Amino acid sequence: MSALSDLQATLDPSRKSWVQSANEPSNDFSIQNLPFGIFSDSKDNTPRVGVAIGDEIVDLAALEAAGLLTVPSKAGVFARDTLNEFIALGRDAWRSVRIQLSNLLSRDTATLRDDAALRAKALVRQADARLHLPVQIPGYTDFYSSKEHATNVGSMFRNPKDALLPNWSEMPIGYNGRASSVVVSGTPVRRPNGQLKLPDQERPVFGACRKLDIELETGFVIGGGNALGEPIACTDAEAHIFGMVLLNDWSARDIQQWEYVPLGPFNSKSFTTTISPWIVTLDALEPFRVAQPVQEPQPLAYLRHDGEHAFDIALEVTLRPQGSKQATTIARTNFKYMYWTMAQQLAHHTVGGCNTRVGDLMGSGTISGPTEDSYGSLLELTWNGKKPLELKEGGTRSFIEDGDELTLSGWCQADGYRVGFGTCVGEILPAKA
Repeated sequence: MSALSDLQATLDPSRKSWVQSANEPSNDFSIQNLPFGIFSDSKDNTPRVGVAIGDEIVDLAALEAAGLLTVPSKAGVFARDTLNEFIALGRDAWRSVRIQLSNLLSRDTATLRDDAALRAKALVRQADARLHLPVQIPGYTDFYSSKEHATNVGSMFRNPKDALLPNWSEMPIGYNGRASSVVVSGTPVRRPNGQLKLPDQERPVFGACRKLDIELETGFVIGGGNALGEPIACTDAEAHIFGMVLLNDWSARDIQQWEYVPLGPFNSKSFTTTISPWIVTLDALEPFRVAQPVQEPQPLAYLRHDGEHAFDIALEVTLRPQGSKQATTIARTNFKYMYWTMAQQLAHHTVGGCNTRVGDLMGSGTISGPTEDSYGSLLELTWNGKKPLELKEGGTRSFIEDGDELTLSGWCQADGYRVGFGTCVGEILPAKA
């Protein structure tokens, strides 16, 4: 078989694993998925590379040590506390490892399945593991690429007739965020302090954010960078992307409203960004590729690409107040609504000669759909607090309160299997006095 046909076989919907939990149609981590992350466990607290399969994690360093997994041109990349070194090997290496793992975990392959001693070393229950930030992130950029979200915000703060500024439909708008404050799911989020401009006061006051919000996003991780001064063509951009994560770009809306003119977000966005621990590769997402929305006017030549460049990824947000046993689903949307594609975002980001590096993180921007329950932020869901949401166990929310736990989840659903991202979770701590 050719390398391409071997890769296609990893996407076969009929392929099953001897890890039984991976065969459940609602389990995020089917054998067709095989996302990469960094984990440690109670038996070995050294962070290392793993792949999620069902309710388990496959320890790739253990497989390599046993001679069951090889990496083209470089050994030892799985005994690392980030994925950067492995990612830097390039797409042929990523695909080689995916093919080897898919075969090894296939129901009909006895090599690992029937070796109890090796299985005990190489498999760790997810429930017993600690998940770490999967990559060292040299740079972080966040885009503003949902037409529905941009229209809602523009209608709210300007007027419906001028909701979108003229440049929005011509290029992917973005800002350079703070890579140092990107954290992995489960890390508590401290409510930020900052300057607030109250409507009835002439000057700002200093205090804790009163309008703390989520932004339901995805992010993509750069797998192959570009040299300074050498743009990435839109038609080549997806080859530079290793995979995708869920991303919550926590936002202090009141701080943001006061500071964002004239240079955009600053302290309102830089305090924390949370990502999910598992990176789902573009190869795993290939069966869920769909057409992106029609773009009018037609983009300039450097932003054009033929074919389908959106993905059918269902997304959901829940909110659970402190002490509550029940979480309330506050939003359901889909990544396929995004107006600007990942390829277009990366092409525009580099068109002026900006270089990117392995591990760079690019946020999609808030993902909102066409209906009120598909908006991706509380700013939109409550229309800046004017329409509070009702919670399952009583009470309402206009914005996030201390002790609230917000959970983002996302998945692609096929007939009989799921390619999911797991969850992206953050609990809010009070502001520092």
